[in-house]
Amino acid sequence: MKITTILGSPRKKGNTANVLGMFEERVAQGHEVDRINITEYKVNGCLGCGACQKKSDEPGCVQKDDAVSLFGRMTEADVVIYASPLYCWSFSAQMKALIDRHFCLVKNYGTPDHKSLVDGKRTALLVTCGGPVEDNADLIQEIFNRVNLYAKCDVIGKYILPFCTTPDALGDEAAEMAKKMAGDITG
Repeated sequence: MKITTILGSPRKKGNTANVLGMFEERVAQGHEVDRINITEYKVNGCLGCGACQKKSDEPGCVQKDDAVSLFGRMTEADVVIYASPLYCWSFSAQMKALIDRHFCLVKNYGTPDHKSLVDGKRTALLVTCGGPVEDNADLIQEIFNRVNLYAKCDVIGKYILPFCTTPDALGDEAAEMAKKMAGDITG
């Protein structure tokens, strides 16, 4: 199985990166893991120009950045893991730009001809946050659900690690979450 992970944190060695790394180590035996560190790529915000909608079998985005090549890596994967720290009840700005650009992966939304270039893709969400899950990480989960409904993807799990302080203080709860994720996704 090919698993593409997208680290949406601006901190390459932060809480999210560490938990994602624990997951990747667990699935690396027997599976191909392709990590995208979003901060290493240029992903502009969506222009809302609609040019992408004129191409039915490709993203068709007119922007000359890295988003289309990242979409290629995502479409080649069996599973895509979106990993982000919680920022203002949502994704990091770096991840949000990529998610907004998912517009070019979906064609004819709201019509009987609605199609997606990632139709049936299995996805999961990993979030680290400084506070509780309740009344804090509820909106990011709903956004993730709706993006996946829009893109016709299959959500196979949402994993939220609350009360993260520093990477060296993650402890057993983070390791258990990574273990559960690995089992759910590859099992």
